[in-house]
Amino acid sequence: MNKEDELLNSYDYFLPPELIAQYPSKIASDARLLVYDRKKNAVIHDYFYNLAKFLPQCAIIFNDTKVFKARIFGNKKSGAKIELFINKILANDEFLVQIRGKVRLDDELCFDEDIKAKVKQIYDDGKKIVCFFKNDRKLNTKELLEFLEKIGHIPLPPYMKRADTKEDENTYQSIFAKNIGAVAAPTASLHFDKRLLDSLNEYKKAFITLHVGAGTFAGVECDNIKEHKMHSEYYSLSKEAISIINSNTPILGVGTTVTRTIEFYARNKKEYGECDLFLNPFNKPIRQEYLLTNFHLPKSTLIMLVAAFIGREQTLKLYDIAIKEKYKFYSYGDGMLII
Repeated sequence: MNKEDELLNSYDYFLPPELIAQYPSKIASDARLLVYDRKKNAVIHDYFYNLAKFLPQCAIIFNDTKVFKARIFGNKKSGAKIELFINKILANDEFLVQIRGKVRLDDELCFDEDIKAKVKQIYDDGKKIVCFFKNDRKLNTKELLEFLEKIGHIPLPPYMKRADTKEDENTYQSIFAKNIGAVAAPTASLHFDKRLLDSLNEYKKAFITLHVGAGTFAGVECDNIKEHKMHSEYYSLSKEAISIINSNTPILGVGTTVTRTIEFYARNKKEYGECDLFLNPFNKPIRQEYLLTNFHLPKSTLIMLVAAFIGREQTLKLYDIAIKEKYKFYSYGDGMLII
C-alpha cells in the first residue's frame, strides 16, 4: 500500500451516465458477470447463470433482509406537500427519517389512511426522529410497516432517475427476502433466481440478516479514508451461518452487506447488534475468502470494501475494464466475482 490508498480522491473514476442501470435484466441471472481470478490474475466475462462454473469449494452466505416501502408522500397541516423517507427503524417504535420540505419540532405530517407523523427530534445534519399515529394512537413498527405496504413507495436509489413502478416491488427484492427492515436492497442478491439457485445445489448455504440503511448511499466526507466514521446497521446471524464462520470452510459472501456482517462477527463473536465495520485496504477481511458483488459508486465505502480484497489499483483496473466492456453499474446492474 502507498499514501494514495489513504486518499478519498484515489477511489474516484468516471462512469458514463448511460452505464447506470435504470432497470434490471428481464431474467435476473442473465445479468453479466465479470470474474477475477486472483491466483491467475485473469479476467473472464460471462453471465450469472454460469456462476457455479467458477466457484471453488465453499459455503455461500446470503442476506435475507426484505426492503419495505420506505418513501411516503403527504402534506403539512398548512397543505404544503412533503416527502418522507425512512432511513432506519429505531427502538421504541421511532424512526430516523429525511423529510423533503421544511418542518419544525412537534409538527404533524399527514398521509393517506389517516396516518400522521410527529417530529420528535431534529439533528444538525437535517435528519429527524418521528413516530407515527392513527386516530391519536401511536403505531408500533409492525403496524406501520403494514400501512406502508398500502401507502408507501419502493425507495429506489437516487441514481435511478425515475419513479418506482409496480414491477420494482418484485425486482428490487431478492428471491429469498424474508426479514423486513431494509430501505435498500442487498443488490448482489438481485441476480439470484430459481435457475441460478438450482445450479448451486451442491453448495452449503446459510443466511444472515443485515437491514440495509440509507447510510449505504452516504458519501465519505474525509479526505483521508482512515478518518471516516461508518454508519451502523442492525444485523443478526443464523445458527447455520455462525457454524460456517466458526469452521474452516472457505466462504463466498453474496454482497457487501454479507461481507461486513461476517467480518464483524469474526472480530467480536456477537450474534446480533449494530454493525459499523468499515472494510478498506487498511482493514482487510480476516475470514471471508471470496466476494460476489455489483459495481459501486466512485469514492464510496463499497468500492473501498472491494479494494480490501484486491487492492485499490486492481479494483480500478477492473472497473475500467467493465466500463470499456459496457457493463451496467449499480443496483440493477451487472456484477463481479472475486475468487
